[in-house]
Amino acid sequence: MKVVEAASLAEYIGKELGASDWFEIDQDRINAFADATLDHQFIHVDPEQAKNTPFGSTIAHGYLTLSLLPYLQSTIDGFLMPKGMKMAMNYGFDKLRFMAPVKVGKRVRAVATLMEATEKREGQWLLKFAFNVEIEGEEKPALAAEWLLMYFI
Repeated sequence: MKVVEAASLAEYIGKELGASDWFEIDQDRINAFADATLDHQFIHVDPEQAKNTPFGSTIAHGYLTLSLLPYLQSTIDGFLMPKGMKMAMNYGFDKLRFMAPVKVGKRVRAVATLMEATEKREGQWLLKFAFNVEIEGEEKPALAAEWLLMYFI
């Protein structure tokens, strides 16, 4: 994480903050997510049946990929944190698109860019980040999102 004065956040708007570590999506994780969400569609959990689909294997749930954003974001060295931050909260998404499936065994990483930084009240900053979750060796990202985080200083 990169700690900066809140007043200087605007200097980072439009700048890429870096990429996360690569993270492998294995079948055990997909199965655990299916159990947690009760979404056991065969394309996610049945490797034999999934072989007969256009994907040729099981794929991660789109929401599984999305749910990894907090972890992936935490591994971005240049990700911004205001000095003196007491806490941060997920504030939602302005835009979210699932663009390509993540096949079992693939690795993903997140790339973040700061889009906006707005002081909503004294000590409360709302930041909008563009995130692309890339799939190693593939041209199209798994997802593109505009993620809002509220920082309390």
